[in-house]
Amino acid sequence: MLGKRGRRLLAVDDDEGQRQLVASIFKKTPAIEVVAAVDGESALASVSQQAPDIVLLDLSMPGISGLELLQKLKGLLPNVPLVVITASSEVRTAVEAIQLGAYQFLTKPVNPHELVVMVERALERTDLLTELEGFRNLPESEDPLVARLGSSPPMLQVAREIRQVAGSLFTVLVQGQTGVGKEVVARAIHDLSPRAQGPFVALDCGAIPENLLESELFGYEKGAFSGADKRKDGLLQVAQAGTLLFDEVGNLPPATQAKLLRVLQERQVLPLGSTVPRKLGARLIFATNVSLEDAAEEGRFRADLFYRLAEFTITVPPLRERGRDLLMLARRFLDEANTELRRVVAGFDESAEAELLSHSWPGNVRELRNVIRRAVLLAEDFTISRNDLGRLIRGNRSPATPIGNPTALRDIADAAVETAERDAILRALEAAKGNKSQAARLLHVDFKTLHLKMRRYGITINHHAES
Repeated sequence: MLGKRGRRLLAVDDDEGQRQLVASIFKKTPAIEVVAAVDGESALASVSQQAPDIVLLDLSMPGISGLELLQKLKGLLPNVPLVVITASSEVRTAVEAIQLGAYQFLTKPVNPHELVVMVERALERTDLLTELEGFRNLPESEDPLVARLGSSPPMLQVAREIRQVAGSLFTVLVQGQTGVGKEVVARAIHDLSPRAQGPFVALDCGAIPENLLESELFGYEKGAFSGADKRKDGLLQVAQAGTLLFDEVGNLPPATQAKLLRVLQERQVLPLGSTVPRKLGARLIFATNVSLEDAAEEGRFRADLFYRLAEFTITVPPLRERGRDLLMLARRFLDEANTELRRVVAGFDESAEAELLSHSWPGNVRELRNVIRRAVLLAEDFTISRNDLGRLIRGNRSPATPIGNPTALRDIADAAVETAERDAILRALEAAKGNKSQAARLLHVDFKTLHLKMRRYGITINHHAES
């Protein structure tokens, strides 16, 4: 929720109709005051008079380009979230804007509900960062990081380790099962570090084809290869003043592992086609859902790279080991779902809480979020009961797998995660009316990841009408 304090939203767009649309969308939201600017010059003038709390920026404008204005605003307003709007044919430019520090992007025509939800989430994140900045040195009992992660003994240990390593230049390995929240931990390290004002960039090491991975990571010079018609910074340069997360680093191919090892050893980056190395200024964090130590012993991952990237290791426990933290997370997800789905579900009754605590949650926090979101959508009363949750949780179990077979426990867990993922994709496609780009944004994944998941689960673009 936006809270009681009034917020100022600066909408920068040369299209009068678009500016009026934004004003009308927030007309019924008294906590948001919309001010407009017709171009980059007037936007900078407005900012000089009064800083906004959030900026909505069209990337296609005359005069100062959208990307140039984005960089200027990021320098003037480092803590203010910048949401960019672009035509669907300019998604590449929008991705570049994200790399330059934009919070998120929307494609035209703008969906009013999606815009409101994004603005609310951006402001909530700003509030959280402000709290974290003010309370870095507080004891655990008053630490907002603990309030966000949980107060169970294993999560208190995670919070302590985050505080210990955040201010250092150590490379960090965050390990844990799929869906436990490894990126949340990585973001917390970034937010509590001296680099908090710089970009946080996440690379899914399994989502980019091997033949494109090195150019995306290291960048390239003009003429480095066929099609390289201009120089491009890689993600190691984009995250230069901030943090780069290698998500599921175990998926890196051997050749890229060798080049990354050299980067860590020499603290330099050599773009493709260049003979002049550049100093590495980014803080590197790595995440994995498998044991890299075992992979190194078995020859599936370079042992020397493993020891380089694991200077400091944080293990995120599975959800089933976090006790009543689960209920705290469930209430948070309920609030998020109420905002997103425009529902007014008040909470969980005792039977629902007992059901939540009794489930093993093989899909961890991700599974919990999906179940709560569906429960809010389907709830017929003001509170969620055991009956509301029972069919959703049972739907995540694999009836075809014999429960009595101890060797099948891993299969049960894998099947539960796959069922939850497939269901979430179908619901996102239904909400997006078959638009895969919009569905990917709703799921907070990139387009390629969604495409691969759809192919894996046999989902066609017409499934959303059949589910």
